[in-house]
Amino acid sequence: MEEVTDEPLYRDRVCGIDLGKAGMFATIRVPSDRDPARRASETRAFGTMKRDVLAMADWLRSWQVEAVAMEATSDYWKPVYYRLEAEGFELVLADPRQVKNLPGRPKRDPSDSRWIAQCLERGSIRGCFVATPEFRVIREHTRYRRDLTGERTREKQRVEKLLEAAGIKLSSVVSDLHGAGPRDIMDHLIAGERDPRVLAQLARRRGRARIPQIEQALDGTEFLTPELAALLGRMLARIDELGTAIGELTAVIETLLEPYEEQLQQAESMPGWGRRSAQDALAETGPDMTRFPTGAHLASWAGRTPLDRQSGSRAGKAKAKKGNRYLGAVTGETAVAAGRTQTREGARYRRIARRRGKLKACVAIGNTQLKVYHKLLSTPGARHEDLGAGYYDTPASTRRQIRALEKRATELGYTLIPDLTSYPEPTPAAPAS
Repeated sequence: MEEVTDEPLYRDRVCGIDLGKAGMFATIRVPSDRDPARRASETRAFGTMKRDVLAMADWLRSWQVEAVAMEATSDYWKPVYYRLEAEGFELVLADPRQVKNLPGRPKRDPSDSRWIAQCLERGSIRGCFVATPEFRVIREHTRYRRDLTGERTREKQRVEKLLEAAGIKLSSVVSDLHGAGPRDIMDHLIAGERDPRVLAQLARRRGRARIPQIEQALDGTEFLTPELAALLGRMLARIDELGTAIGELTAVIETLLEPYEEQLQQAESMPGWGRRSAQDALAETGPDMTRFPTGAHLASWAGRTPLDRQSGSRAGKAKAKKGNRYLGAVTGETAVAAGRTQTREGARYRRIARRRGKLKACVAIGNTQLKVYHKLLSTPGARHEDLGAGYYDTPASTRRQIRALEKRATELGYTLIPDLTSYPEPTPAAPAS
């Protein structure tokens, strides 16, 4: 084996793995048998099949290596990581930005594995969050449900585009194109009905108040050819199929999360959070909040914090912060939903949105929500207690607003005069006895 000289180390026996889809290179670094002050290094190539990973595990045990680090490369790290985890090794999953090789070094898989091993033995790698085996299964279900929901939304948008192309303006007069009434209208269009009066009578409930507008929107069905009607039928069938699949997944997720009903109730107690958002968030984070030192760590992991790559002023527009995109999507939805409520979070969302825009308000409210989520799940039995929509209407806040108005009025050449008649008369003090 090749011997090298290095600094004092964080770990004595380590392994660094550079992964690919079909193969990987593993480098071990252990104390030298000849000189304890020196290191011995060896690099070997392995496949990624089960028998190859087990052969690598035997090789690591022969050198008494327990700590293994690998880069989070696409999804290729998962089968190797899970297999070595089951074999009892201490695994560290590294963010690619942490183990990026230095400029000037050859960019090859063997050298990358040696670099990862060196980073691990010096303690310069902070491991990424990896879900427990139980929540890996739950996470696959919730993520697939979210993907199917997004696909159903895109299919609904395709339906609207097809109707617009056919000259049917139904989406301009109904609030939900896929409600019961509009769906009946589309089914009759597919069946061959073209009379606007007959079609408009299919409206239901509140839609019946817009029957004249619906007739006008349907007065142009001559562009809906039999071929386009058949295509519309395929789109609607696809939407129904996706809806059925989403319902089946939801039933499985409910069963898988039955032992964690308390955590779901805690998450649902926050403004803007529902059953599905609580399930998606819990599947991503798990119930054990000790894996995140603070709520700020959780918010940063989800990408709900400002960019931290700025030093001084910066020209141009900054890129978005990277994080867990599924948890970020959940907080994006819950932040907008909370902004419509008469709660402290809603008031804060509206305040920030007025001054800095809705996108920054979503990030700020998502940051707060994740910190509250971390606190709730860290405290058994806790529930969110709202501070009220008037939380910011304090005397100090009122004085700040008055000062801002006075400053602006002075800049425009005006002077604000307080209306003293609106204040109550002071109550005289009682005479001393």
